[in-house]
Amino acid sequence: MAVPLLYAVLSGFKSTDQLSRNPIGLPDPWVTSNYTGILGSGSFWQLVGSSALIAIGTTVLVVAASALAAFSFARFAFRGREFLFTLFTMGLMFPFAVAALPLFLLLRSLGLLDNPLGVILPQAAFGLPMTIIILRGFFREIPGELEEAATLDGCSPFGFFWRILLPMARPALGTVSVLAVIASWNNFLLPLLVFTDSTWWTIPIGVQQFQGQYSAEYAKVFAYLVLAMVPALAFYSVAERQLVGGLAAGATKG
Repeated sequence: MAVPLLYAVLSGFKSTDQLSRNPIGLPDPWVTSNYTGILGSGSFWQLVGSSALIAIGTTVLVVAASALAAFSFARFAFRGREFLFTLFTMGLMFPFAVAALPLFLLLRSLGLLDNPLGVILPQAAFGLPMTIIILRGFFREIPGELEEAATLDGCSPFGFFWRILLPMARPALGTVSVLAVIASWNNFLLPLLVFTDSTWWTIPIGVQQFQGQYSAEYAKVFAYLVLAMVPALAFYSVAERQLVGGLAAGATKG
């Protein structure tokens, strides 16, 4: 895993001529202009900002909706509960490519093309199945005696959910938040489908456009790829302990 990443980083410090003559050696001389030129470009930071906005919006929406749904599935007994939960789990078997055309027509009819909500809402919808499954398993393991004690103290079901359950579920919430952010950041097909205006292009689309514009300058393309990966890698390195801890907690409780 480290070798391709290291190769890309070093290749970004070469000129295209160096890359052709010495593809696996160290740069000689080191060409920093590939990286500094991209970092000094306003369009690159616009892509980063757009990706960050969409990732945050998607994460907030999918975690909030999934937490409420998982709480209902885990703590309430009602007719059709397992059937509805099965419908959500079936969403894991539904590939996005199958829904691309009807989703495009739906977003066009709603006026959500070239609108960040046109990406945030579908991403949140496709993220619901996995998020609900993870949170439901965690919520079901919270002792019922704790809920009974809260009820005796005058706590409503929503009060128990907000004041007690969510703070206890922080590892699980952190896990699904990390997964949602990374999935949104790396999503290519949906933003490509929704955005025709470059104002809202995301990092994956920017990589494609840059590669097409500088197809003969491989060193610049490598530098752009590395810089496009840095935000996601930095976020994952910070949140990795939370992700592993949440998954381990869910495995232990299961």
